[in-house]
Amino acid sequence: MGVGLGVGLAAACGFRVFLPVLVMGLAARAGFLELSDGLEWMAGTPALLTVAVAMACEVGAYYVPWLDNLLDTVAMPAAVMVGTVVAAANVETASPLLSWSVAAVTGGGAAAVVQAGTVLLRGASTLATGGLGNPAVSTAENGAAVGLSLLALAAPVLALAAVLVLVFVVVARIRRRAGRLGPRRCHRARGLRGVPRAPAHRLYHGADDDADSRAEGASGSQPDSRRLRSM
Repeated sequence: MGVGLGVGLAAACGFRVFLPVLVMGLAARAGFLELSDGLEWMAGTPALLTVAVAMACEVGAYYVPWLDNLLDTVAMPAAVMVGTVVAAANVETASPLLSWSVAAVTGGGAAAVVQAGTVLLRGASTLATGGLGNPAVSTAENGAAVGLSLLALAAPVLALAAVLVLVFVVVARIRRRAGRLGPRRCHRARGLRGVPRAPAHRLYHGADDDADSRAEGASGSQPDSRRLRSM
């Protein structure tokens, strides 16, 4: 149950970094879940207020044209780090080192894959609509972050299954895109290889001919000394 809860919340951080943290903190504050030892501060008042302000700024910034694409470069490492912490707050093992290792692999990995999917989706929307369709994408991401967070709290097993489906879809999309780019690069490389090259002896002879022609031109441009004397 703890793994499904942690992975579900961590994957929701791939949609919005701070929104799942706020949902988790409020749920822990209300007594719906217990956080791991050492991370109870995430349900405290200072932490909740800080996360709420950060969440509001993040959600609002994604509705600013072109700023949303810039935020994706920062959101990827932030989602991985926060996803790891969120997973560690809900995954309990025999040792803290093992808990953080499991959280880094499962929570951080799930957040990274989901974040990569949102980057691909927003990039496709930017190319297709010039950024006009990005607010709709941002709204869908907000809804997905809230929905997946609540699903992780209510049904961790279903949340884990949903995360596995998301990971499968995103990985398949990335592999498909990489497969499309691969043949293009190969065709370009083959095109460059197919350009005929002059043999080496022709290059050398051509260089000699150019040097001779330049020398003849220089000598021809100089005035004849005999003509100057006769004048």
